[in-house]
Amino acid sequence: MATSLLPLLTLVARRAKASFVKKTRQTLRVQDQFLRDLLLDYRDTELGRSYCLRDIKTIDQFRERIPVLPYSSYEAYTERIARGEKNILTPDPVVYFNTSSGSTGKQKLIPVTRRFQNSLGRANLTSIGFLSEALEAKQLRFGKLLATNSVQLPGRTSGGIEYGPASVGVLRMGKFLYEQLFAHPYETLQPSDSLARHYICLLFALREPFMRGLGANFPMLILRTCNYLEQYAEDLIRDLETGTIAPWLNLEPEARAKLQRRWSANPSRAAQLRDIWKSTGRLTPKLVWPHLAFVATARGGTSDFYFQRFPNYFEDTPGYGAVYSSSEGTFGIYPDLDQDGSALAIESGFFEFVPPDQWEAEHPKTLLASEVKVGEYYRILMTNYSGFYRYDIGDVVEVLGFYEQAPLLVFRYRQGGVLSATSEKTTEFHVTQVMQALQQEFDLPLEDFCITLSEQETPAHYLVNIELAPSSGLRNPQAFLQSFDRELQAIHPSYAAKRPDNYLPPPRLRILTPGSFTILRQRQLQRGIPDSQLKFPHLSEDRNFLSGLGVEREVRLLGD
Repeated sequence: MATSLLPLLTLVARRAKASFVKKTRQTLRVQDQFLRDLLLDYRDTELGRSYCLRDIKTIDQFRERIPVLPYSSYEAYTERIARGEKNILTPDPVVYFNTSSGSTGKQKLIPVTRRFQNSLGRANLTSIGFLSEALEAKQLRFGKLLATNSVQLPGRTSGGIEYGPASVGVLRMGKFLYEQLFAHPYETLQPSDSLARHYICLLFALREPFMRGLGANFPMLILRTCNYLEQYAEDLIRDLETGTIAPWLNLEPEARAKLQRRWSANPSRAAQLRDIWKSTGRLTPKLVWPHLAFVATARGGTSDFYFQRFPNYFEDTPGYGAVYSSSEGTFGIYPDLDQDGSALAIESGFFEFVPPDQWEAEHPKTLLASEVKVGEYYRILMTNYSGFYRYDIGDVVEVLGFYEQAPLLVFRYRQGGVLSATSEKTTEFHVTQVMQALQQEFDLPLEDFCITLSEQETPAHYLVNIELAPSSGLRNPQAFLQSFDRELQAIHPSYAAKRPDNYLPPPRLRILTPGSFTILRQRQLQRGIPDSQLKFPHLSEDRNFLSGLGVEREVRLLGD
């Protein structure tokens, strides 16, 4: 049934895409209508009455009367909803809470109603329409994909409302849809142990030689799946050959029994994979799925750093951003392959843009989608069916162009996620560009990196903490560090202005012991961050962020 329904799903997705494209030609009108409809429907909620939403008739009135607020201003309302109170932020029942990762601050609870979830689901469907048509244009085929997101529910609030990562809610509420898309049964997403879930998803997907895609929230998680495929190749082939499920997997007995009923041997496919493994010494996605057509994962931010390692696993397989989204909602839909810009999701929310000269203002003046300029940076504000108005998530986006009349956005960094030894305000986007260039200059694959500050000096030194990829070595650390300093000065004028005369002291390089970033990720998991939301900053003003990790070598510039 799943196979026969995929063409129908693709047809529906293409119609959603065509409707979206038509609306992008009237972006301002569509945005205005979205806001009018929302204000009308939400006027009698508790917050709606407090803001007198019924009296607001225009966008200008909305901007004049409703303040720009962070999550902390909504927290008291979400806590009441969690206890079971109704009609607080939304007129519709709250059926789920999206939880943020908590990796950059306190975990948030975002109210999810059926109407809110449907608006996001439509954006996802539209992205499938764009993807299928883009693949067809390249004479590639859209089809089933491998995804390893958990569907385990973390818990319920005191009022009985389920909560968890946004992906869990999406997969649970859209179970029928995603069963059509995945190359493995829905039950493979149920194991609570992360390694067991990845292994089981890979095992079932390996039976499908014509699988077309891989998907994950972040590029780092795609690489983790690739590593598991390599690391457990022999076990996977054996299970495929014999119809067993590795006894060492940490699977709940009930889950193991359920999966075993769905599992059966495929000796011919196992033999094919064993031949690949013996002849190449490894299994990679492109080797085991030669018809692979796309890799869907987040773009922007620090993604480019990880994308440099993708050809090793995927060769020239196109990448696709799908949607630019967060726990709070969907901001953009990607219209094409290998493209960083996502078209503003004009059907999913009402959006405003705060220019840099207004970032410190208590009541910032905002621009509409039709007023932003190409090449400029903005903080993005969202009003949507979660019941948050003019909500400031803190994302800083760059406008790359326009899709019809809708701006093409790329996420650059999170406001507040900056590093300053004095007042230079270095962002993740700055250091990601630098490390991307250095990997190419020195032909040096890095496992990962994080820029921190030295503990004792004032002003502090930048500490360039890197972990080399397995079987790689850095022949000239001094030259690497000099290039870091030079490249950062070239792209970051404020850093460059402070480097002469050591007003900002020279950076130092620290080569961390192998496995350091695995330890760092494990620390995050122990803090309760779901593995599907696993990410960490590539710069941190927390001078203890990397404490306890081993340092193989520290390198300083001459004269330091």
